[in-house]
Amino acid sequence: MKVVVVGCTHAGTSSVVNLKALHPDAEVTVYEKNDNISFLSCGIALSVGDVVKEPEKLFYNSPENLAESGIITRMKHEVLNIDFDNKKLNVKNLVSNEEFEDNYDKLILTLGSWPIIPNIEGINLENILLCKNYHHAKIIDEKKDSSNNVIIIGAGYIGVELAEAFQVLGKKVTLIDAEDRIMSKYLDKEFSDIAEKEFTNRGIKLVLGEKVVKFEGDNNKVSKVITDKSQYEGDLVVLCIGFRPNTKLIEGKLDTLKNGAIIIDDYMRTSRKDVFAAGDCCMVRYNPANDKRYIPLATNAVRMGMLIGSNIEKPTLKYMGTQGTSGIKIYDVCIASTGLTVDAAHSTSDLKVESVTIHENNRPEFMPTFEDVQLKIVYEVESRRIVGGQIASKVDMTEFMNTLSVVIQNKMTVEELAMTDFFFQPHFNKPWGILNSAALKRIKQ
Repeated sequence: MKVVVVGCTHAGTSSVVNLKALHPDAEVTVYEKNDNISFLSCGIALSVGDVVKEPEKLFYNSPENLAESGIITRMKHEVLNIDFDNKKLNVKNLVSNEEFEDNYDKLILTLGSWPIIPNIEGINLENILLCKNYHHAKIIDEKKDSSNNVIIIGAGYIGVELAEAFQVLGKKVTLIDAEDRIMSKYLDKEFSDIAEKEFTNRGIKLVLGEKVVKFEGDNNKVSKVITDKSQYEGDLVVLCIGFRPNTKLIEGKLDTLKNGAIIIDDYMRTSRKDVFAAGDCCMVRYNPANDKRYIPLATNAVRMGMLIGSNIEKPTLKYMGTQGTSGIKIYDVCIASTGLTVDAAHSTSDLKVESVTIHENNRPEFMPTFEDVQLKIVYEVESRRIVGGQIASKVDMTEFMNTLSVVIQNKMTVEELAMTDFFFQPHFNKPWGILNSAALKRIKQ
């Protein structure tokens, strides 16, 4: 069996490692445009803030390690075209510029995603940077010391983490987003308010509800960001607007969502026989709303990639979908979410939802110390099925959102969550677990 893999970051790395373990006799060839694999872009902010001293430490695998497993690794090679009918590829060696043809029995597409870059005046000015891969991380790392006035555009997880990192370095930081709240895709207002307070208390300027329309510069270097309402000075700009699937290669050849994300079934199979796909180039089955969505996350990618290795010859291990669970630490506050927020349920689905929020100390008040925890669960009105949740505290309670993710995946109701068995030990919690308490509050209302 000859397997060709196009693209190799998280999903690609996961797929070939598992594939080779399950099918050691398979001939596996990887084509990757970059000269590296497996870079954890979620750690770029840690590198900027000098928590991780070297960006090189954010790799968890390497082309050399894959080669030792018998995988043919072709770094700096770009696939130019795929002939799905005849199972052939045209490939270019980016070092020698040589072009050649290859063929496959099974094809794995792990094409990843790419940052959204607005087509506006001044976008090509120097010091307007992207934040996605190792190359970007190195550029940001090189320029951070010579920059004093940093503007981050986009207040999702990557943007807010970078804002904190630059502020910790002593930079003047402005965080701009077209939405009227930060992290609005992941948190409802009472939780994003907590995060915003952490930033404003430390002098970060939040510019919300404003859309960037233009960049201006001096000597071809950015000096000013113009929005539809005002303008802001900065000598370094980082774009964190979001990502789109990197699927131009297969455009018009495979079934996709409107944004180009490849449609796959529960076994990672595309609309073409013997062609599999995984990771940020794909749609995911989103369990809270029971629909197909584009949610680029490394956790989804590694899981989906592993499934390809298991299903390459026949359907064996089924994809269970995702809740889009995520967590973040902003200064002293640990925040996590899973599934739908109330706002997202109203704006992106037909679900009618309600929620319940509690403030609870993380352990009994007779203990020497305890911290306040804010927890919210979101549920469907008619079925009482749990569809989402959020948590915030100065003590790390984020793992409860992993627990709630399982609750959502298994379609548990408010009543079932209220009666679920959780342990009690005063060092860690109260007699009623915090998830129990939130559900019980709703039942008693």
